[in-house]
Amino acid sequence: MDQGKEKRRDPRVPLVLRVDYPCVPANRDATENLSAGGLFIRTDRVIAEGTRVPLQMSFPGLLEPLEVEVEVVRRREAGPSHSAGVAVKIPIDRIDDRHKLARLAELARTRHLEPQSGFNVLVVEDNPHVVEMYEYALRKLRGPGGPQDVSVEFASNGHEALVRLQDKPRVDLVIADLYMPIMDGFTLVERLRSDPEFAHTPILVISAGGADARRRAVDLGVDVYLQKPVQFVDIIETVRTLLKIRA
Repeated sequence: MDQGKEKRRDPRVPLVLRVDYPCVPANRDATENLSAGGLFIRTDRVIAEGTRVPLQMSFPGLLEPLEVEVEVVRRREAGPSHSAGVAVKIPIDRIDDRHKLARLAELARTRHLEPQSGFNVLVVEDNPHVVEMYEYALRKLRGPGGPQDVSVEFASNGHEALVRLQDKPRVDLVIADLYMPIMDGFTLVERLRSDPEFAHTPILVISAGGADARRRAVDLGVDVYLQKPVQFVDIIETVRTLLKIRA
């Protein structure tokens, strides 16, 4: 009974944010969901239960860096439909941090973001089956008034993506794999971030690469890195946040 009350008091909110570790600068992960009392972090790091970890959550253009201390309560191993990660809570003696997380959870629920009538998304991926999955997920995007107007275009490699990006209409979001022929995702991200016209274009990378690939992609300037296999809800909520679409 008490557990049910706790769940109702602190409902989970699916929201993808960057997670940085001040003590381990080379590492960066992402949240999967959060509540006023804790959150789930997608990570390959092995952190023992009971360990306290200082971390910083952020999201470009939406959330300034928010520092909290958390305690690991559960480890989830990677599976066919989900990535590895840890569930963490705010320790009982960190009242201020709990208040920070509660305000963040409320922001995620209310989505006080500027509306936009339509979006152009470019998917850069050479696997046609993965392309179909992403298109299906993007068609599920909804705004305050119902289905969101999202135009989805595709490129099979980084070179094709650069050609499209130079054309009109302007692309609002790039979703890219890292491993593709002709021009891979690393080179694409590097080219975009070195071009003032695309330096601030949101980039979501979805890849099966390991920790080294994640670190390299983050260093090059991707906004969010999702590990394959990825669930529809992760794609939808990440895109919603990057495009600042209100629920």
